[in-house]
Amino acid sequence: MSTLPVYRWRLAPDGYATRRQLRARGLRPGGQDVAAQLERPRRRRGPLIAHLYLIDLAKPVRPMTAAKWAALARANAARRTCPECRRDAGYVIPPTLGMCVPCDSRRSA
Repeated sequence: MSTLPVYRWRLAPDGYATRRQLRARGLRPGGQDVAAQLERPRRRRGPLIAHLYLIDLAKPVRPMTAAKWAALARANAARRTCPECRRDAGYVIPPTLGMCVPCDSRRSA
């Protein structure tokens, strides 16, 4: 196994990008291995590491299918549905409460 090139924070040469940078360009790594690493030093802990990929080998992001859009809509609806009263709260229910605000206030009253 060969060692990866390591660059200091903000000093990577052109042609490399992180996953987020690829995504902002409408790309994905596309199965390629990590090509290099960025290291950002920290005072009290080890350095932050970011993996870099070659932009030339990146592939376009796959488009969302109708089934994926439907699954995402169902998942978001489940996050808004109160498990106590089974109503759509109109917002994502905080995991700390576990129920909508009206149900929580009735429970604690």
